[in-house]
Amino acid sequence: MAEKEKLYFTNEHEWIEVISEDYVRIGISDYAVEQLGDVVFVELPALNDTMKKEEGFATVESVKSSSDIYGPVEGTITKINDSLEDEPEKLNDSPFSAGWIVEVQVSGMLDTKEWMDAKAYDEFVSE
Repeated sequence: MAEKEKLYFTNEHEWIEVISEDYVRIGISDYAVEQLGDVVFVELPALNDTMKKEEGFATVESVKSSSDIYGPVEGTITKINDSLEDEPEKLNDSPFSAGWIVEVQVSGMLDTKEWMDAKAYDEFVSE
């Protein structure tokens, strides 16, 4: 289970957990889930798909709207949380643990400086 304080965040509300220097887990923030409302469907990428930075790799549909999830890194998707297909509500119930979306083997060097830490992200969404 990821602790929010140990995560990084993008302006598009994805969170990134750095597992190793070239491996990350990605999901969407509690703020994003709140804005979406009750999640009813998650369209996941395929295993071994290439993630491109700032391009959509998954879609989350809720009772309110539909939203693309954007890649914060370049790399290969090595794991998908396929339990979200049958239980999309995991995003609402547990966005930082059971609601993770994918794990990615990062291409090249991982640069966390481009992302916000939890404190900066909380300030960002409160504006």
